[in-house]
Amino acid sequence: MAAGHSSRQRFSEFLRERRDGDRVVSHDGEAAPAPSRETRAKRRGYFREYMSWLRPFRRAIAGVLVMALGSAALSLVLPRATMYIIDDVVPRNDSVLLHEVGGALLLTIVVQQILDLLRNWSMARLNARVLFRLRQRLFGHLMALPLHQLSQMKTGGITSRLSGDVDSVTGMVQMAVITPGVASIKVAATVAILLWINWKLALAATLLLPVIVVLNLVYIRRIRPIYRSMRKDRAEIDARVVETFGGLRVVRGFSRQKTEQRRYAVNHHTVIRKKLRAEFMEFAIWSSWGLLIPMAALIIIWYGGSLVLKGQATIGGIIAFQMYLMMLLAPVSMIVKSYGDMQQALAALERIFDVLREPIDKPDRRGARNAPDRVEQFEFDRVTFAYDGGETVLRDFTLRVPGGATVALVGPSGAGKTTVTSLVARFYDPTAGAIRLNGVDLRDIKLRSYRGLLGIVQQDTFLFDGTIEENIRYGRPDASRAEVEYAARRANAHEFIAEFPRGYETIVGERGVRLSGGQAQRVSIARALLADPQILILDEATSSLDSESEQLIQVGMRELLTDRTTFVIAHRLSTVVSADLIVVMEHGRIVESGTHAALMASDTRYRTMVERQQRALAETAESLNWLA
Repeated sequence: MAAGHSSRQRFSEFLRERRDGDRVVSHDGEAAPAPSRETRAKRRGYFREYMSWLRPFRRAIAGVLVMALGSAALSLVLPRATMYIIDDVVPRNDSVLLHEVGGALLLTIVVQQILDLLRNWSMARLNARVLFRLRQRLFGHLMALPLHQLSQMKTGGITSRLSGDVDSVTGMVQMAVITPGVASIKVAATVAILLWINWKLALAATLLLPVIVVLNLVYIRRIRPIYRSMRKDRAEIDARVVETFGGLRVVRGFSRQKTEQRRYAVNHHTVIRKKLRAEFMEFAIWSSWGLLIPMAALIIIWYGGSLVLKGQATIGGIIAFQMYLMMLLAPVSMIVKSYGDMQQALAALERIFDVLREPIDKPDRRGARNAPDRVEQFEFDRVTFAYDGGETVLRDFTLRVPGGATVALVGPSGAGKTTVTSLVARFYDPTAGAIRLNGVDLRDIKLRSYRGLLGIVQQDTFLFDGTIEENIRYGRPDASRAEVEYAARRANAHEFIAEFPRGYETIVGERGVRLSGGQAQRVSIARALLADPQILILDEATSSLDSESEQLIQVGMRELLTDRTTFVIAHRLSTVVSADLIVVMEHGRIVESGTHAALMASDTRYRTMVERQQRALAETAESLNWLA
């Protein structure tokens, strides 16, 4: 939502889009072409799949349907009994019969209310079960999708499917089966009773039904899309608010408070304009309803009165007509409303099942085996890789790593270092070539089993909103407090944790916002160390630390890296001096490799990089001394 226009201009653009041809508003609130024949056929297929997916709930659905039909049948008794009392019981002056009929009606009303209570409660439970099952299945499938596909969906798209779309689909049992089914039966039964009582009056009363249908269609086509558009606008406003306050230092640093304030005001004022328009249209429709219902009553009394005077109707019949007419309006309205709700639900269902039909990331091959207990050798055999069919970032990458060795990947940005570790973690598979663990292609090892060998510390530290202890224990939920503290000491984190009033129970906040960058990094290192992985990936793991903390961590980690296959990415070359193997990369290729001593002994790219960094550090130190 750009802030470059006023709210009046943005609202005018919104109205123009709605008037531009025969366009409708999608589930997200965006103007979109009316569904094509293929889209409608696709949605019908999804609907059939959804109904078959509901098969485990068929008994609960049948029970709700039976209770709804029973309640609808009992509701038809009262008007007819009222007519009987007025036309037959009262003229006979039979008080005993009056009390008997009154008591029977009271019992009927009580039973009907009990049925409605049980039906509503059963429907609520059924909806909750369906919602839970669908949301759980969708969440699990999303977790298994390829990373590039999730990044294309974005966080907002993922959450909208898990929340709004699932909520819209959950009521489809009610919208597709129970509401239209019961309402149709109730309408047919009511019309039949009206025709039986007096066909002339019935025809006069039902002349208003088309007007009722038109009013509901106007609401569905004109007003609900505005509310969906408002929901999308509010979601974007909320996202911008979170982003603004998350980057408040940048906003203040560039003095953009007024810009953000104006953006918020324009966007919010546009929503208010849409809301006022929708409310005005609602008021007009409700006013029409307010006119329609008294008109219907007047037609029955006026025309019915003339029939009474002619002896062609009774007073009880007119009163029963009034009651049945009110009962007729509600189910007709519900049928039309259910149709509109179904269109919205089907659009949401399409988005959900489109995701559920997407293949998961790296399904296990047939005959895949469990990962070995120990890493004896890790091998890259002529590996080539390109992201999603794009430019090749790794070319003919061949490397053998003995189990327990520490490999340092160095080189300029864009050399492919992070890509190598992503392949090690099997976030991606090679485009060509193979990666083998103990001689077995990683694609022939069960993914979950292989991931159990891994521990990862990334440059972009991510902590969950919870306690420090919960974050450290994330890789090993069953670890004891002593083990948690030991890992924290090895990561040089115990000292600052102990200084917090609540110690390890300190809440870190969303993404660890309550900790400094260095503190969050040390907690993430402790998390990886506690998991005790066979394969450890350190991607700029000490980039957020000062030199002193970095040295302390290196001392603690040296012992833990023993007999553990470790891949380290570091731009500070001083941190990789003790690596068993240093691999220098450029443009996705290995240009040289060896130990620190071997590479420094000759004229190598690595030696040039080390000397360049040493000169830069010396110049920085000299500048600081001069300023002092």
